[in-house]
Amino acid sequence: MQSLDSSALEPTKAELKGLSRGKRLMRFLPVYGLVILTFLLIILFSILLPKTFPTMLNLRAIISDKAIIALLSLGAMIPMAAGRIDLTVGYGIVLWHILAISLQTMMGIPWPIAVLIVLCLGALTGFFNGLLVEVAKIDSFIATLGTGTVLYALALWHTGGRQVVGVLPEGFYALNSTFIFGLPITGYYLLIITFTMWIILEYTPIGRYLYAIGANPGAAQLNGIPTRKYVVGAFIASGTMTALAGVLLASKLRIGQASVGLEFLLPALVGAFLGSTTIKPGRVNVWGTVVGVAILAVGISGIQQFGGSFWVEPMFNGVTLLIAIGIAGYAQRRKGATKS
Repeated sequence: MQSLDSSALEPTKAELKGLSRGKRLMRFLPVYGLVILTFLLIILFSILLPKTFPTMLNLRAIISDKAIIALLSLGAMIPMAAGRIDLTVGYGIVLWHILAISLQTMMGIPWPIAVLIVLCLGALTGFFNGLLVEVAKIDSFIATLGTGTVLYALALWHTGGRQVVGVLPEGFYALNSTFIFGLPITGYYLLIITFTMWIILEYTPIGRYLYAIGANPGAAQLNGIPTRKYVVGAFIASGTMTALAGVLLASKLRIGQASVGLEFLLPALVGAFLGSTTIKPGRVNVWGTVVGVAILAVGISGIQQFGGSFWVEPMFNGVTLLIAIGIAGYAQRRKGATKS
């Protein structure tokens, strides 16, 4: 069962051949429309809020708040490239950020080893999700929803509904609190991971195989691609990314609690779905995902500085998700109609 379809909708050379310059620009407008909209929002809020929005302080706040969501979105898009979906990115971060702290405070484990344990557990969870989807043949939406709910229950059981607190090493705090050239170090983590994922997905056989599986798993298997291995690997990568986000969240919050984390699920998925509507519309892609998270960050920051209430952020995320899915579906239908 497939939860998502992956087929690129960017204009080809054949489609652009013979078109005037103006028509070519119009053909590329849907491809980079979200990027343009992001810059327009930045300009708009900078004009309307000149004292608060276009400032280094606001940039730091945006990077600090949204870097973790961006990491989750990038993690979620890896199974999406193979036509699957991973909902444990929202549930797993709850347990992983708690364990990253409790392993140090309750068991006295040094923080580098605690981080390594959490990353390994995240990868193991991804492996288990991959087995459920590829071996047990359970739809990825149902399988990862079930796994995520179990992880959330384990977080509640482990904490007993209470906060996990304690004095942590400065080295662990530095994972999130360090600033380089005036910007949070989490932004640099995101930049390195983004470039690495972009190279792998766009310029290596791994990426081509994942996109081929997402576009047509049957055809990919007939062409000799080991679909099971690559789909399981995609879930392992997603689980590891989720665990890394959990570690950074623990370093940022310095406490662990089961009530924190679930609010990351929707914006993470929104960012990944938005990413499929830009740069390479109709196909989840790395830079599109980053742009998707960026437009959420810019929009929410601007609205909140105008005095938006606490419910504005989830409302904005939900409406944006519906619009993103609608645009992606319309683009795919239009592309199909053009081909036929």
